Amino acid sequence: MLPPAFPFSILQSRSTRCCREGIFSNRFIWIGSPVLTEASGVGIRNSDSESCRMRTSFLAALAVAVWLAPASAHAQDKAAGDAPPAPTKANVSYGPHERNVIDFWQAEGEGPRPLLVIIHGGGWIRGSKAVKANAVMPYLKKGISVAAIEYRLTGTDPLPAPVHDAARAIQFLRSKAKEWNIRKDRIALTGGSAGACSSMWILLHDDLADPNASDPVLRESTRVTAAAVSNGQTSIDPKEIEGWVGPNVLKHAMIHRAVGEESIEAALENYEKHKALYAEFSPINHVSADDPPLMMTYGRDMSLPSKDAGHGIHHGMFGVKLKEKSDSVGHECHLLIPGHSKSPRYQSNQEFLIDKLLAP
Repeated sequence: MLPPAFPFSILQSRSTRCCREGIFSNRFIWIGSPVLTEASGVGIRNSDSESCRMRTSFLAALAVAVWLAPASAHAQDKAAGDAPPAPTKANVSYGPHERNVIDFWQAEGEGPRPLLVIIHGGGWIRGSKAVKANAVMPYLKKGISVAAIEYRLTGTDPLPAPVHDAARAIQFLRSKAKEWNIRKDRIALTGGSAGACSSMWILLHDDLADPNASDPVLRESTRVTAAAVSNGQTSIDPKEIEGWVGPNVLKHAMIHRAVGEESIEAALENYEKHKALYAEFSPINHVSADDPPLMMTYGRDMSLPSKDAGHGIHHGMFGVKLKEKSDSVGHECHLLIPGHSKSPRYQSNQEFLIDKLLAP
């Protein structure tokens, strides 16, 4: 079947010309129809002209080819756009565990380059460092290097493992600054969902650098320049977030798996045991005026209570609560929620990140 927007006017004009010349065919084109059809009782008069039939067939084939060629090229471009470029460094180990690996794309440019680090989502339960080209290329074109990391998951390694792994990845990248041409004072974070939560925690938490560590990687700073995240959890405390967005958020496995429990019922039953861990890894508890700038984006559905686990765990109320905290202490924080919240300076995470990373 031809595309619905097939330009049948091409054929119509040539068929009209055939009519004027006294050459007719019982095949005619329904203008706007997605197919070539046989006309019954309506159309152009019969003709025995073989040349007309051949010309009509040729024109139809030509028009289809002309129409489909751009679509085919577009499909090829889209496929190419979905595929990530080959990393400069692939599957580089940054720690002792199998999932402690990094892909790194080195940007061109004079002097050390700023770096954007992508932390994948998946509730700390699943996910990988695989990225699409549109997560990498806009930054490489601006001279910003990009890294994507993996980390241990809570199915086998509950908190603090996933978040501390991500923090170590930042330290490792800093340790490679000279070799990989990284500007150590221009490192930013991005991620969605759990990757957003990890990013915000690293952004807002005090520096984890240990100057006395025997491991030189651990002597490096975890402080970054900025973070721009999507649909992130600013708290993982089940008693706090149920009050924010309703009980459906507790149905998401991220909350109980984070502390190594098999169900939310078990997590709540043992809440006192896990309370300190929930508090420590809730980014909202670490906000202070001297923290680097943050941009958060969420979907437009702000209805409450949340409709299901997915809506709840990604609800914009997480962003609203952290923005309130940031505003109260004088921390630079931007919140984008369509129809609900705008930034006076930035329209997207990408715009924010490029501005912060390329600042003098």
